[in-house]
Amino acid sequence: MKNWEEITSHSELLAAQEIKQSFDAGNLTDVEEGLTQLIETMARSEKRALQSQLIRLMMHILKWRIQPDKRSRSWLLTIKSARYEISSLREYTPSLNAEFIHSIWEKAFNEACEEAETETGLSTKNEELTWADVFDKQYTL
Repeated sequence: MKNWEEITSHSELLAAQEIKQSFDAGNLTDVEEGLTQLIETMARSEKRALQSQLIRLMMHILKWRIQPDKRSRSWLLTIKSARYEISSLREYTPSLNAEFIHSIWEKAFNEACEEAETETGLSTKNEELTWADVFDKQYTL
């Protein structure tokens, strides 16, 4: 029996190739286990990607609020880009819905606060972000 967790952690492509070899060899139990692990790995990867973009988005919105004198087109582009990436991830992976985002919201917000404070040297202690702040509000210079 192959160690599918290890194989998928190294490379999704390698995992697919190994699954194909198991299929060609007629080892359907191995194929089933490999596919199950590959699907779980890919789902985790998509969740991590969404969380990363959410943190990036929140951090730039926090910086926008706490450093109004440093607002720039670059920050606007980052906010727009992160929103687009999140939207694309949600479009291609329907399980990454609003419920999922709400489930990671606090953790993502706390990490965004830490990153914003580290980058700016300013406190985010009294800051809060709503869904509208993050996904709907239009930010302009």
